[in-house]
Amino acid sequence: MLLKNYKTIFLQELSTLYDEKEIESFFYLTLEKFHQKKRIDLALHPEMEMDTLQREQWESVLSALKKQKPIQYILGETEFYGLRFLVNPSVLIPRPETEELVDLIVSNFKSKVSNSTLKILDIGTGSGCIPIALKKNLPHAEVFAIDVSEKALETATKNAALNSVEVTFLLKNILETEDLGQQFDIIVSNPPYVRNLEKAEINPNVLENEPHLALFVDDDDALLFYRKIAQLAQKNLNPNGQLYFEINQYLGKETLELVESFGFKKVILHKDIYGNDRMIKCTR
Repeated sequence: MLLKNYKTIFLQELSTLYDEKEIESFFYLTLEKFHQKKRIDLALHPEMEMDTLQREQWESVLSALKKQKPIQYILGETEFYGLRFLVNPSVLIPRPETEELVDLIVSNFKSKVSNSTLKILDIGTGSGCIPIALKKNLPHAEVFAIDVSEKALETATKNAALNSVEVTFLLKNILETEDLGQQFDIIVSNPPYVRNLEKAEINPNVLENEPHLALFVDDDDALLFYRKIAQLAQKNLNPNGQLYFEINQYLGKETLELVESFGFKKVILHKDIYGNDRMIKCTR
């Protein structure tokens, strides 16, 4: 079957669930995964065909998309900060907002890295996207990452190897940790921050597929992780070390005040590309 003809079927089959632009995105991601071809290749070679095995693969993707499974989980991979990452239901799918967090750190430190080693810790690493992207762009840094999930750390370890970087991954429950055991120049975290009351705003494909452990916090203590990490950062950041958070857009003021209450200096609240309060940077 010609791929251009299957594209028509693909669009029709999914038209009641997704908008056309999103379906086209799914189509071309799958095209690249199964055929190693891009949109321009199909445009230039409309005679491209799929064989029986490839047709079965496409039908499997189509079936999963009809169940609103995220395309990243279906294909088993995604792109983050220009790098390829393996993803599965044990880890969150990396978001563009988190790319902004990484970019904030990289832009602050890329020109400052000297012969002395920069030590970085990511707390709640999931797929490992933050520490791996940081190590790739700050190669002289010594990078560590913590997560409470063994399965997440297995995925993160594979992603470090996939991207040819060295990151030290540690299995640890941060809420039960009183001291990190060493000092760091940067501590960064994108902890769970979505309140249960905000579940109505979450797309069903996220609610039904992505790990709730990495997403949600109780309504009555939404800043639990920020409080604990700020407390540890006061002990385990070097003087003038920096703490970076991705935050709940609705709790920018509250999170900023919490960080200030721990004595951090130069506390700055950054907005994301959508204009939402999304990141905090501060100095010990």
